[in-house]
Amino acid sequence: MSPSPPSPAAPLLPETVDLALRGTAVLDGGLVPDAQVLIDGEEIVWTGPATHAPELAAATRIEHPGLILPGLVDLHCHGGGGASFPDSSGPEQMLTAVHEHRRHGTTSLVASLVTASAQTLRERVRDLTQLAEAGEIAAIHLEGPFVSVARRGAQNPAHIIEADPALVRELSDLAQGHLATVTLAPESPGADAAIDVLAEVGAIPSLGHTDAGSGRMTAAVEHAGRALRRHRGRSARPTATHLFNGMRPIHHRDPGPALAALAAASRAELVVELIADGVHLAAETVAHVFAVAAEDSVALITDAMAAAGMPDGQYELGGQQVTVQGPTATLTGSGSGGGSIAGGTAHLLDVLRFAVQEAGVDLVTAVRAASSTPAAVLGMQDRIGSLAVGRRADVLLVDAQLRPVTVLRAGSPVED
Repeated sequence: MSPSPPSPAAPLLPETVDLALRGTAVLDGGLVPDAQVLIDGEEIVWTGPATHAPELAAATRIEHPGLILPGLVDLHCHGGGGASFPDSSGPEQMLTAVHEHRRHGTTSLVASLVTASAQTLRERVRDLTQLAEAGEIAAIHLEGPFVSVARRGAQNPAHIIEADPALVRELSDLAQGHLATVTLAPESPGADAAIDVLAEVGAIPSLGHTDAGSGRMTAAVEHAGRALRRHRGRSARPTATHLFNGMRPIHHRDPGPALAALAAASRAELVVELIADGVHLAAETVAHVFAVAAEDSVALITDAMAAAGMPDGQYELGGQQVTVQGPTATLTGSGSGGGSIAGGTAHLLDVLRFAVQEAGVDLVTAVRAASSTPAAVLGMQDRIGSLAVGRRADVLLVDAQLRPVTVLRAGSPVED
């Protein structure tokens, strides 16, 4: 009889670590009132109840009176700090937006483009690919151009086209593996073929900006799920782009795409994005979605544009003028599309705070919707999105009101 294979050894801890954080933490197992998180270099090397922590010397010990959270992961962000990914002149300008959100706790950000000409999309994807290769952004998201004219929101109708599998493949090639999600309307001619290509190249179809009926939405979710499982890409589940926003509204004789998406999320077949900022959705709507959706089937997002972190005024999104007043950004003017909401102005921590304090979502559930669930959509759950051993040391220290105190990314403090 051959001997049994040895049991896998527990990971060896270094004799000293760089940082020991102690306080109430959201860990994989839930909320731990007195937890310790040990960081060495760029990685987390131990987490758990402080009473069980190993006796190790640490260069720095911090006892935090607030909450210790994983760094947040935003799947859908168009800009911030006065800079817009769709409108920037190059990677350096785009970094302004990345740093604006990073300072507020978003340690992993997916940079989103909007509907534009094919040439503009090529140029912006090339720029964003440089940032992804440098590790500054987590991935790239294309919101359009394969969307519904009727439900375009702030998308420029001049550049909306039918779903084009060849263009999907071309942009994916330019992205060098960093294209993570693409928003498309399931009723667009060619949508099923585009979904197949997305799954083949390792990107996630995100169904949205759609005037589809309930049946068409359900069929698209099923088609996308089959394609993703067949190609074993980032995730086995498609997403819904900012549920309710940019969709045919719900009517009792015409339920439309939103209820179909929510039903799929209740079966854990779809991850729904929610812009829980108090502008795009009412607090009650946010609460209802979390009550219905299956565990880990909601991703909180910002949909932020250039005005995030900036004063009221005039901004640009995809070549269109946007007026920002208070927390609300709308297309400028009274013509076609004027007055439509044009992205968000919040940071992801603001969205998380709204979900907890205004919508009454459980803290641990909301944190996971802003960290581990989006990380899983990206296929990066083994690297980011939680305070677990082996993950990159992305840590967000907040006060009791969920406002940022300190942000660590890869173990290093993020400068203000």
